[in-house]
Amino acid sequence: MLCSIILRMLDVISLSFILASSPSSDIASVSSGTFNTLRSWTEAFALANATVEQLTLAEKIGLVRGVGQSGSRCVGNVSPVPRLGIPGLCLNDGPAGVRPAKHVTGFPPGIAVAATFSRRLMRARGVALGEEFRGKGINMHLGPAMDLMRNPKAGRGWESFGPDPYLSGEGAFETVTGIQSVGVMACAKHFIANNQEHWRFGYITDVDDRTLHEMYYYPFLRSIEADVSAVMCAYPQFNGTSSCHNAPLIGPHGILRRDGFRGTIVSDWGATHDSAADNANAGLDMEQPGDYIFIGGGTFGGVFGFDDLESEVKSGSVPLSRLNQMVTNILTPWYKLGQDSGYPAVNFDAQHSDGSGPLNLNVSVRSANHTALAREIAAASAVLLKNTAGARGLPLNASALTTAAIIGKDALLPNLKCGDSNQCDDGTVTIGWGSGSNSLEFTVPPVAALNQTFAAARVTVSMSLSNDLKTGPKAAAGKDVAIVLVNAMSGELGFYESVNGNEGDRNDLELWFSGSDLVRNVAAVCSNTIVVVHSVGPVHMPWTTHPNITAIVYAGAPGEQTGPGLVDVLFGAVNPSGRLPFSIADDEKSYGTTIVTDPGIPIGFPVINYTEHLLLDYRFMDAKSITPRFEYGFGLSYTTFSYSGLAIGTSGTSKTISFSVENNGNVAGTEKPQLYLGYPTSAGEPPKVLRGFDEVGPLAPGASQRVVMTLNEREMSVWDTPSQSWKRPPGTFSVLVGASSRDIRLTGSF
Repeated sequence: MLCSIILRMLDVISLSFILASSPSSDIASVSSGTFNTLRSWTEAFALANATVEQLTLAEKIGLVRGVGQSGSRCVGNVSPVPRLGIPGLCLNDGPAGVRPAKHVTGFPPGIAVAATFSRRLMRARGVALGEEFRGKGINMHLGPAMDLMRNPKAGRGWESFGPDPYLSGEGAFETVTGIQSVGVMACAKHFIANNQEHWRFGYITDVDDRTLHEMYYYPFLRSIEADVSAVMCAYPQFNGTSSCHNAPLIGPHGILRRDGFRGTIVSDWGATHDSAADNANAGLDMEQPGDYIFIGGGTFGGVFGFDDLESEVKSGSVPLSRLNQMVTNILTPWYKLGQDSGYPAVNFDAQHSDGSGPLNLNVSVRSANHTALAREIAAASAVLLKNTAGARGLPLNASALTTAAIIGKDALLPNLKCGDSNQCDDGTVTIGWGSGSNSLEFTVPPVAALNQTFAAARVTVSMSLSNDLKTGPKAAAGKDVAIVLVNAMSGELGFYESVNGNEGDRNDLELWFSGSDLVRNVAAVCSNTIVVVHSVGPVHMPWTTHPNITAIVYAGAPGEQTGPGLVDVLFGAVNPSGRLPFSIADDEKSYGTTIVTDPGIPIGFPVINYTEHLLLDYRFMDAKSITPRFEYGFGLSYTTFSYSGLAIGTSGTSKTISFSVENNGNVAGTEKPQLYLGYPTSAGEPPKVLRGFDEVGPLAPGASQRVVMTLNEREMSVWDTPSQSWKRPPGTFSVLVGASSRDIRLTGSF
């Protein structure tokens, strides 16, 4: 066993940096190049309508119905119309990188880019994703995901941007804008209230109208404002009606179209639970994948999905005008993004993810810029939770060390043969598993990056690359520093097996593989223990106050450049500026929600009542006077910042909030100030809600910068159900500016 671990480690060290640096020399590559000019919606709509007039009935049906997994080269395809130059549109996973394919970048997922609190990096990641999807010939990127992390155990919470609707909305807006800037269609998902994996194929959500608009719909609204090309309707039954035939959601007069959405409504894969007429007449434009469905409510019996759509049109059950509109909604974004001219051909085969077969052309879409960006986000998303001042703690000075220990299986490269959805639990966590995962092909694990850094400084390193509770402390005893890496993972339920006994949603908030015990045991024998946590969301950390734990880095889910990004932070090349996109509490009850695992009696799909309404995460904890271990928005730096000079002004119907941030420490650093708003008591809002954030810096020691944030009318409003509109409540608003949700530095009112 020991020999195999050593051989595996040596293999990792010798290969990982080579793999991460550039694509192999014997494969083709695609540069980003220049892209077609984007058209207006009006111009694209006219072109789409003109094309629809030339299509036969069979061709129209082929464009709205997936060809099935056996006939798809991508995760999903529709039939081409060669005579008019329309390809079999390629739809493909995932929100954090092309899946399943070779020679692509494994970008950090949504929860990691949310932790950067950086619109700049959100958009840059979107651009890079778009470049790789375009390079692979993919027309529609199935992302970004923007499902709120209603419960911290939610299996796919890491795909999105956390529990706060404002941060999630900004992540959605910037990501969509970036993806579509290079001519790739973005698809906002999963619409709507898709917040757990247990019973996901048909559970029934009970969500009131105000909660819907202010929480779960808000990120989708921001994606519409970014001109998103498509929206994916989800598996669950929203208030009792399947999302893909829910006219109040997706219909011509539903909330999406009401708010200006002009693109395609596509089903999640197998989410059409009802007949062709039910789905088409309710507003669904495209069904995927076209060869299987999941029974999840609605009409039971008969033919499901779009199998009999042609006969339904011929019989008049689905008006021809409705079919024409469906096709127009599909072609309009295709024309808008200029995909009708000069778009790359598909050069991979999702059905042969190992790269085999004649349809895989071994085209690399990786670039040095993409690798550098993945590394930058990995470092920028790392949250420094604890750091002891003085000689111990961070940043490390390798030249001042003689001995070091690397402890934990999370340091290792995962088994790359764990399936193309990354159901890996035997190495470092870079991302969760399922259709939202991405390539591990070029992953540089922590052990490789750490060993390279220590070797350059001639530091003697001891390792225990497992979570063995005896060998770990033995390797760490008496060392100058011990770095303990621990993790927790989650993913998608469905075709994927449970991982470490977790069926998508996590069973609890504990670290996997006795991680907390490993941390305690190592800290008991090493007075300079540094803990690195890789996880998809909050985990219990009862050991944070241990005096021998000198630093804690919550490194989250950092993507393929996990090792280099971590080393950048640990050794001070990057001053950490990540902020928690969720709270870390000591008890799951502190979050106010649960994952429903028991369907109840009679057995069937459960009804999940969103009785917490607007109170998720820090909002719930504020309202219930619960003190988390680490609050929402928290993150330390190697320097310190002061805030001053709050000013509140008016510009039309908006408010401008300005203040100064100064670096009053000894090293350069970047601050992430946050703006929270307290509503008048009569508004019925949480005690405070996030309404702004910024990336300030890097600031040199002694340098300062004036920050200006704007509150528009909607950001000061609440959803008024009777009038179905946003209304600003009368009364006094509180302005709270600070370094986290509980570290408020400046207060004012208007």
